[in-house]
Amino acid sequence: MSAHLDPTTRSTIDDMAPVMGADGEFHAQDEAVVLSGTPPEAWVALAFFWILGSVVFYQFITRYVFNDSAAWTEEIARYLLIATVFTGATIGVIKNNHIHVDFFYRFMPHRLGRVMSTVVDVARIAFFSVATVLTGMMMLKLGSNSRMTMVDLPMNWVYGVCLLGFAAMAVRSVGVMRIHLRRGYSVLERPETTIDDR
Repeated sequence: MSAHLDPTTRSTIDDMAPVMGADGEFHAQDEAVVLSGTPPEAWVALAFFWILGSVVFYQFITRYVFNDSAAWTEEIARYLLIATVFTGATIGVIKNNHIHVDFFYRFMPHRLGRVMSTVVDVARIAFFSVATVLTGMMMLKLGSNSRMTMVDLPMNWVYGVCLLGFAAMAVRSVGVMRIHLRRGYSVLERPETTIDDR
């Protein structure tokens, strides 16, 4: 089968480590896990996720094992899910892999594609910045009077996490735009690339 492959593909396949050993056994090794490049937002999202999982597990135990469901768990789980989403969305901004449409960039002239890509970067920064300001204004309007339903805690804690998430996405969007300007193209213009390509 490899005789029909082009020389580049054949050399790439030949350079790969063999999967089947001489003893006829399957030999595969996982790549080493490197966490040094993990952004802080990912660790925060992971912490919220594990707390959420613990609360849901506690709810399951109290409801189905003890037949006495803890009423506060549903509300707190909802807020922890919101926190997980808003901190986790920052990872999508860092990796620049939120949903985008690159179809029209295939047919645009290079210069127009570059301008439109920069407009998208500016619009993303503006959107997250405005969302940050609006969330802050809403928090000020609510004040300390708005409380959670089952737990006597201020709702501004939840909105504060949303505000920090929007602010982090705005800051990270500036970093993504700087990378695009420095290398002269974005993933919209070259969909086969990633933000990590230098």
